[in-house]
Formats: sequence, structure tokens, C-alpha cells
Amino acid sequence: MSNTLDLLLKTELPGVPEKEFKMKRLSELCGADVIFSLKALSYSRVADIRETCKGENMSVHIVLAGVTSPDLKSKELLEKYRAATPVELVKAMLLPGEVEDLGREIEKLSGFRQNTVEEVKKK
Repeated sequence: MSNTLDLLLKTELPGVPEKEFKMKRLSELCGADVIFSLKALSYSRVADIRETCKGENMSVHIVLAGVTSPDLKSKELLEKYRAATPVELVKAMLLPGEVEDLGREIEKLSGFRQNTVEEVKKK
């Protein structure tokens, strides 16, 4: 059996995990599939969000950091929803449950909210 260092050295790790999710309510309202593309966040980005937010609007900031499409900082979307900031846009465009669901999916992509380690049982 190879040692862990050898395994890690010879394996190419994949890039940042990404997934797409259909927004049910928005798709129904728009009459077509509204798809949000999400990506995993780096450790430093998650730490920055935790430090900056201190719990307040954390899910909104996770969504802003993890949604790659649509562009939630788009001038057109900000104007359409009369939002001065991307944070206000997310709150105006999405229901609280939708923000939480997107945030949870971004967290899962980032390795949170799942069991990522397994104890090795000695024989």
C-alpha cells in the first residue's frame, strides 16, 4: 500500500466544484428555466465572509460569492429591482428560503454540511 504522500503527489485534484440549479419559483414566474450556476468557495473566502458578516446576512454574502451566473452585481439587475447594492438585490429578488437553499448548496460544494472524513478502524 502506498503512503498518503505518494498518493497525493501522483494525483491531479479536480478544479473548483460547480453545479447548476433551477430556481423553481422564478422559472414559473418567467415561463422558462431560470438556472443559477454555483461554485465552491475557498477556505479564505469563507473565512472572510464569516469575519465580515458576524452572522448578519451571511447567507446573502455566501450566495453573492458562490453564484457565478446570473451576475448578481449586474447594473441592469440592480436597476430592475431598485437595489442600491448586490446585497439588497438578493434580498429583493429571492425569497428568504431561496437564499438559504442556494447558500446551503454552495456550502455543500465547499465541503460543508456533509461528512468529509471517516475514522480508520485498526485491525
